This record gives sequence, structure tokens and C-alpha cells, in this order.
Amino acid sequence: MKKKIKYIYKCICIAIVVALVLCFQNSSITNIAKASNNNLNKNVNLNAMAKVIETFALSDLNTVLDTYNGSLTGYVADCPLCSGRLGCTGQNVLDGTTTYVDSVYGTVNIVASSSNLPCGSIVRFKDTIFNNSDYITAIVLDRGVTGTTLDLLVDSEETAISKVGNKKISYDILRFGWER
Repeated sequence: MKKKIKYIYKCICIAIVVALVLCFQNSSITNIAKASNNNLNKNVNLNAMAKVIETFALSDLNTVLDTYNGSLTGYVADCPLCSGRLGCTGQNVLDGTTTYVDSVYGTVNIVASSSNLPCGSIVRFKDTIFNNSDYITAIVLDRGVTGTTLDLLVDSEETAISKVGNKKISYDILRFGWER
């Protein structure tokens, strides 16, 4: 008789625990499913929505602001007409520096551009040179070219001639100047 009572007692305890768990799950599900709408007019402010979408787009660092068609050439810091200093920052790159650490985009290559692109602009184009990634991201830190040409700073004259050469490219502008 005692065994039977203990067995019934255990079954009742298990049933109570299972019932409590199911009740808790059902109450949390119904709380999550509830939504409220305080907009009594049920109108959507399209201007406000457009500004929010624009803010999201501008916060995405890979949003293309514009696309240019031009040429890509390569140069070295000690070329005959080069001073070894970047035109936008004055940084000496005769030590072989070909990259720059940007506070937003991280380590990027350095390019020279015409004044069409302000100093600090970030550009992205297909990598047909180094073949170690799909795209090359670069920052405009130098001058000395015309039009929509970009001049990629590389480590050697051989790389500039044999790997970069003079290619027609299409490049995306990710940032105009230092501010997005």
C-alpha cells in the first residue's frame, strides 16, 4: 500500500512540474506575440521612413556613393618626378609604405588621384593585380594624375610595369574626403 501511495505521489509531482513548465512557456509565447500600435491615425510618415533608410545606407561602409570609369596605373615613391612624400598628408613613403591604416576602413592601399576626388576619399575596384582578394580598397592620399585616372602606389617599378601597367577600370567611391 505504501509503495502505491509513493508511486501516486511521484506521478502527481511530475504532473504538476510538467503543467508549470507548459504554463510558463504558453505565457511567454503570448507575451512575445503581443504588439501594440500607438499610432492612432494609422498613417506612415514616408519622409521619416526615407530618412531612416538613408541613415542605414550611409552607416553601411560598403554603400557605393558613385562609380567612375577611368584608368589604373602604378607608381613607386622614388619615381623620377616623385618627391617620396604624399601630397595630401606629407607622409614620407620612401621606406616602402604602400598602405595606410584608416580609422574606419582599416588597412587600405594608397592611390594618387586628380583633384576630382578629395584627399581621404575611399575607392574600391576589382583586383586584377595581386589576385589575393576580389577587390582592392584604397584611399586617395596623393595627387599627380588627371581626370579619372588612379595611380596605385606599389613597392617596386617592376610591379608597377608588369602587374599594374595601364588598365581601364571602373571604380566605386565609398567615401568622398575624410567624412562619409
